[in-house]
Amino acid sequence: MTPPPGTRVPSSSTPGPESDARFAALVAEADAVSVDGWDFSWLDGRATEQRPSWGYARTMGERMARARAALDIQTGGGEVLASVDRLPPLAVATESWPPNIARATELLHPRGAVVVADADEPPLPFGDRAFDLVVSRHPVTTWWDEIARVLTPGGTYFSQHVGPASVFELVEYFLGPQPGATRAARDPRRAAADAEAAGLEVVDLRTERLRVEFFDIGAVVYFLRKVIWMVPGFTVEAYLPQLRSLHRKIETDGPFVAHSSRFLVEARKPR
Repeated sequence: MTPPPGTRVPSSSTPGPESDARFAALVAEADAVSVDGWDFSWLDGRATEQRPSWGYARTMGERMARARAALDIQTGGGEVLASVDRLPPLAVATESWPPNIARATELLHPRGAVVVADADEPPLPFGDRAFDLVVSRHPVTTWWDEIARVLTPGGTYFSQHVGPASVFELVEYFLGPQPGATRAARDPRRAAADAEAAGLEVVDLRTERLRVEFFDIGAVVYFLRKVIWMVPGFTVEAYLPQLRSLHRKIETDGPFVAHSSRFLVEARKPR
């Protein structure tokens, strides 16, 4: 794959003082930048990720335009919901992390959407049958019984989830081989079964694995600081040997390649 314009193409030089200086500069930069919100634009030109063919933001926006009352669970910084052209008359978002709550409020209040601080544990702070559309992009947890409760009869849950063993090439570089149960977590079939057990009808379930490339070690540091569940407790200091080794690998071999896992699920509450 040819890197996009502006990509920082790694040097093929052997390790030495210049490489060490580049490592120090890239790591210091990535370790200092803010990781608030759920905007990954800092990685432009430093990392790439293929997007799922179904175009979640676009298709979610189409459903938003037809909804009367919609809920976005775990909205992050509100970036995806804010990208929708037309919000329904009632639009609500929940988020648990204080920096994200503040960012989501800044983005969504001007659009007329309400942001609710929620601990991401049952119950959802809403009454029964409150929404005809519930959405979520990359939820950490999915409380299917609560989703079914707040949906109106005939209402829809539409979400893009992180699938099993996502970006595990990077995870295992830092943590070593992961047990089978860890690699199999977030199975879309399990999600579908849980949705049906909550009384929902799964009407669409699609999965894809997508190429991810990291062009410099700063991109890796930023990614692991932001997506905190990939390498729990990640800090530059704790993983300095692995970071140095990966920096040299990228400079010698080119971009570090991994594969993300995504699945789309649409479930409907029977009338």
